[in-house]
Amino acid sequence: MLLPKKVQHRKWHKGRHRQKGVATRIDSVDFGDFGLKSEGFGWVTSQQLEAVRRVLTRYVRRGGKIWIRVFPDKPVTKKGNETPMGGGKGAPDHYVAVIKPGTVLFEMVGITKESAKEALDLAGYKLGFKTKFVKKK
Repeated sequence: MLLPKKVQHRKWHKGRHRQKGVATRIDSVDFGDFGLKSEGFGWVTSQQLEAVRRVLTRYVRRGGKIWIRVFPDKPVTKKGNETPMGGGKGAPDHYVAVIKPGTVLFEMVGITKESAKEALDLAGYKLGFKTKFVKKK
């Protein structure tokens, strides 16, 4: 499971789930031949990234390579069940990566286009927003 070794601040603000704009950073397929690109806003947890990685490695076997282009570095806090109001913010529970439309999440190389499309389409079901299959330009 992915999580940062060290964070500058233990607890972050939540932010806005439905922000404006599109991705300007990780918006193209750079390492592999095929990629999985987001079409919506969302958070991706480290558990979701691990589930997608398992789906992709099942298709790649020994012949290909996978790149995970996002990293969950935002801490999400949670208070205990049946905790009364007040008492401050909860303890960090898990980490997420903030995703904007147009972000390339995963890249693959070393397999055919048909099997890569099938693998990345299955991987998209594990995430909480719409995704699409893209290839290198």
